[in-house]
Amino acid sequence: MSMLKGKIEEAGVADRTTLQSVEPRQVVKLGQHFSIEFVRNTHSISDSFALALTTPVGVIFFTGDFKFDHSPPDGKLADIERMAFYGEQGVLCLLSDSTNSELPGFVPSESSVLPNLDRLISEAEGRVLITTFASSTHRVAMIIETAMKHGRKIGLLGRSMLNVVGKCRELGYIRVPDDLFFPIRTIRDLPDKETLLLMTGSQGETMAALSRISRSEHPNVQLKTTDTVIFSSSPIPGNTISVSHTIDKLVYLGAKVIYGKEHGIHVSGHGCREDQKMMLALIKPKFFIPVHGEYRMQVLHGKTAVSMGVSPNNILILDNGDSIELRANSMIQGQPVKSGIEMLDNTRTGIVDARSLKERQQLANDGIVTVLIPISTDGNMVAPPRVSLRGVVTSADPRKMSLWTEREISWVLENRWKQLSRQTGPKTFEVDWIGVQREIESGLSRRMRRELQVEPLVLCLVQPAPSGTPAYKPRSTNDQMNKKNRNHNSQVNKNNNNTNQGRENTKQNIKNQEEEVSGRTRRRRSALTT
Repeated sequence: MSMLKGKIEEAGVADRTTLQSVEPRQVVKLGQHFSIEFVRNTHSISDSFALALTTPVGVIFFTGDFKFDHSPPDGKLADIERMAFYGEQGVLCLLSDSTNSELPGFVPSESSVLPNLDRLISEAEGRVLITTFASSTHRVAMIIETAMKHGRKIGLLGRSMLNVVGKCRELGYIRVPDDLFFPIRTIRDLPDKETLLLMTGSQGETMAALSRISRSEHPNVQLKTTDTVIFSSSPIPGNTISVSHTIDKLVYLGAKVIYGKEHGIHVSGHGCREDQKMMLALIKPKFFIPVHGEYRMQVLHGKTAVSMGVSPNNILILDNGDSIELRANSMIQGQPVKSGIEMLDNTRTGIVDARSLKERQQLANDGIVTVLIPISTDGNMVAPPRVSLRGVVTSADPRKMSLWTEREISWVLENRWKQLSRQTGPKTFEVDWIGVQREIESGLSRRMRRELQVEPLVLCLVQPAPSGTPAYKPRSTNDQMNKKNRNHNSQVNKNNNNTNQGRENTKQNIKNQEEEVSGRTRRRRSALTT
């Protein structure tokens, strides 16, 4: 709750949010007919709970993220007794964590990580850099206590890591002296053997502390060949490539990098198949909905539920936004509701909708084309369009772009103007200028996609001109007329040249014939003379 409070304040919604802290087994009434009991479970974060929602038609039990850890670092065990109580009373529907459905057995205890972390930190010759999930409060506490045991001062990197450690110290989950921590800007004043850096970046996030160190971009920390980097985490599905790239960069810089299951430096906070079976055995639900995890994991969890006695007809696998209608003897899928991630811009004053997001992606990928067009209210282009390209990589020259734009405008004015305008008086017109803009934008976008294989954002700005303004004759028409005239003149010149050449050839032939006759005569005369 303390971490949630910080996020709510950061989001600027604290003034309209009410936070209520609860204790294990505390019951909160919701209206006249509903109540929720908070049942302690175990997870990688402290103070995690399952929820038992009592309704007029039965109890709905939601596990949240869970595993059965029988030796948690904080000594707070899952309330198996209360779970079994609800199972004996009868649970209408169970919604259960499916994340590790593909893995057999039980998840090891969080405490099993401590001996391996202790050994690696004690054996390190230089500085130790450790990255893990900031929300894994048990892991963070173990790392800090182990660093203190081996005489190492701790530097914290990453805003979320700083926030979590600060909140844990406020709540008493981490009890260490203040002088154990040092400001990161003073790292050069400490011996390497007495330094441990705890940071974010376990998932290869681009701007996280470890990723910046791997790119040699961190202002205070430069990697050394004597450093040991420990990944006390595993990649979340979808982050594998970014994590691999970060590890490669660290190895390239000469550091010793320790990662992977074989080192025993990470355990999951989500139960495996046997944990899931134990939850099903305790709760004994009539209906079952696997939640959390990928779709394939939910399907496998459903099969596990069948093996534990749940009827296949009583299992539903849902997508985000799907709803269900529960009755005492039935469970059916209801109407979907709006769901998903909504993005806020940096000002946090508005939601970035799908259209705005697509436009931003277009700007980043292919740039923007702006077109300014003066068009009269009676449907004539009265001046040449002004075309501007920003961030567009293209082989087309500006003249060609202007020519394409003129053609698209001319086509819209000839073929769409009647649908987009209405004459309201002798010389007055009512024009749908937004429609005109969209027609020109879509036409130019199609042409650029076809001709240049790029899809920039096209922004058309129409400048209305009064009716009766003299029309501008597009260059495309002038070019065609000029081309025809040039072709005609060329043909005429060619014909004239052919005629002249014919005349010259005729004269030359006559001359050659005369010379040939006179030559023969001279030869004959010479012969007679002889």
